[in-house]
Amino acid sequence: MKNLKVISSFLMLFLLLTCSEDDRSTDFIDNVEAPSNLSMNFTVTQDNTGTVTIAPNGVGATQFTIQLGDGSGQSVDLGVGESFDHIYAEGTYTVGLIAKAINGKTTETSQELVVSFQAPQNLMVTIENDEAISKQVNVTASAEFAVMFEVDFGDGSEPLTGNIDSTVSYVYADPGTYTITVTAMGAAIETTQYVEEFEVTAIQQPTASAPTPPDRAEADVISLYTEVYTNEPGTDFFPNWGQGDCCGSSWGTFDLNGDEMLQYTNISYQGNQLAAPIDVSEMEFVHFEVWTADVLQSIEFSLISVSNGERPVTVELTPNAWTSIDIPISDYTDQEGFTVTDIHQIKYVGTPFSGGGTAFIDNIYFYRAPSVQTQPIIPVGFESATFDYGIFSFGGPNFEPIPAGIINNPDPSGINTTEKVFELQKPSGAQVWAGAGINLAGGTDFSEGTTILVDVWSPTAGTPILYKMEDSSSPPDGNGNPSVVVEVLVNTTVANQWETLAFDLTTFGAFDPSNAYDRSIFFANFGNSGTGSTYYFDNIRISGATPPSPSIPLNFESSLFDYGAFSFGGANHAIIANPDMSGINTSGKVFEIVKTNGAQFFAGAGVNLAGATNFANGTTVTVDVWSPAAGTQILYKMEDSNSPPDGNGNPSVVVEVFVNTTVANQWETLSFDLTTFAAFDPNNSYDRVILFPDFGNDGVADETYYFDNIKLTN
Repeated sequence: MKNLKVISSFLMLFLLLTCSEDDRSTDFIDNVEAPSNLSMNFTVTQDNTGTVTIAPNGVGATQFTIQLGDGSGQSVDLGVGESFDHIYAEGTYTVGLIAKAINGKTTETSQELVVSFQAPQNLMVTIENDEAISKQVNVTASAEFAVMFEVDFGDGSEPLTGNIDSTVSYVYADPGTYTITVTAMGAAIETTQYVEEFEVTAIQQPTASAPTPPDRAEADVISLYTEVYTNEPGTDFFPNWGQGDCCGSSWGTFDLNGDEMLQYTNISYQGNQLAAPIDVSEMEFVHFEVWTADVLQSIEFSLISVSNGERPVTVELTPNAWTSIDIPISDYTDQEGFTVTDIHQIKYVGTPFSGGGTAFIDNIYFYRAPSVQTQPIIPVGFESATFDYGIFSFGGPNFEPIPAGIINNPDPSGINTTEKVFELQKPSGAQVWAGAGINLAGGTDFSEGTTILVDVWSPTAGTPILYKMEDSSSPPDGNGNPSVVVEVLVNTTVANQWETLAFDLTTFGAFDPSNAYDRSIFFANFGNSGTGSTYYFDNIRISGATPPSPSIPLNFESSLFDYGAFSFGGANHAIIANPDMSGINTSGKVFEIVKTNGAQFFAGAGVNLAGATNFANGTTVTVDVWSPAAGTQILYKMEDSNSPPDGNGNPSVVVEVFVNTTVANQWETLSFDLTTFAAFDPNNSYDRVILFPDFGNDGVADETYYFDNIKLTN
């Protein structure tokens, strides 16, 4: 008989087609991939009758056909969530499964079923604490003549079952020693048991590092404790305010595979003492990352002013995970006229107070939104810390946003060695139309081409990637989404490596290059439910279009730009792979200048920028420099290429600053304060950067210098 458990596949189809689109488009339903991850759960009655319940599963399936494999040739059609009972004689059977997708595509598999009226033999059981989930125990069992096994975890909870050779997991409420009983079952009345006294452990410390803070301009952050930003010097992270003597609290650093973080044990009250008061009135948030087990419930975070006391804000914590905390500065300043121009301490108070909870804290900093927020235009890379990409996502298992953002390139190889990429995670159970996108600065210019090229990294070949563009200001369609769109579907061809996919927009009937498409959206593994896979995207450009010039902040990772590089005076230049990926600069590519033997004392090289430089983020230029000798003079120059020529025929509007290197054969950051040049005016249209290595000395050998990461700061 059939045991109907959920709605019919027809109703499922109806719901899929009528979901509200941030439900996005289903126009490409014909391109939905065939079902995957097929399996069958076998449950056998222990009464020597051979009655087996078969329940099929599969990602992307709307209908199943069970081929019973008993020689009768009989098959049974089932909907999603249905099961079927069948009586087998003793023997070994190959049960077939055909799963059908919404568009009729099918996938087939088979699974062995052993029906024996002998008791299970040679039962082998593995019981382990999970390495990542606190108090979770994983049980795996194998046995001859067994179809399934049941686990009694010994805490009064209902036993759990699984197919033989699979794993059953359970999370305990409390750590401790429990009697775990594993019972292997077949078609026989008699069963075989295994019993073990097992100690369940709680994870008391993080097993993974806190999330890495995003790139920010130096003017937009005041850092106390990070490995990404420049920290305020001299902060005491373990001041003894008496909390050890009164409350049994202790403190220290915790090293997680080379990643150090603060550890406050049995936290009562604790804090940080700055070396000197700081003014955070221009910042908008204070950020903390906190990991705790399940004892500590919350922390009261107080900012303490030299002049007007302290104000607290309490934040609830997520047990056994990192809690990312961003407290608006206004939450403090709204309290009784509190001011934040002279913050000299931060205090933490745990709940329960001195109750045995431990807090691991990392990434303590104040920040504000980027001072200059400009949206990108195609071509788009993800290197800039000043662009507002306007990232959005949708289609999680419960229709919530899915994880998406800009991260360090996890695989800088092959065609894509850029430092930053766009990550899209499609969690298990995510909707078939789950995706993420970015906002662009106005409509896209298609005058030089209508095929979009995107570098894509997928964990599997044959994965459908839907690229969509929208005019965000167009009238809404029936689902409330923009009605002016273009959508193109292309499958990946390789797994676990970068490749360039081409999306010919003209293949979409309603595409019109005159439309103001100002949004790019990616749908990874479109048409299939999420399986927990991660995808990466980068270098969105138009095939055949003339590459634009770059702007400051400037690195040399992207293939999207025409750097317009030039050299003079006997110097040679090139953009090359970073020959010394160490220290402060592990980027993939750098700008090389070779001052050849006999080169002029003024030999150098430069790049052209895309228009005038915006100095809103500061008037000091920082450059990562690698020099073969310490004490080498580096001249940094900017020009307005359109200014009248001077006596030598070069632009007359310039700014020049000299700084000497301090180390040899390693990367260092040099700072060039443009205000030290008397004629500097931030309102001038400086659109060219020039670097002069070992300025003032003729070239006496082929000496090589490297430059990277040109940024503006205060």
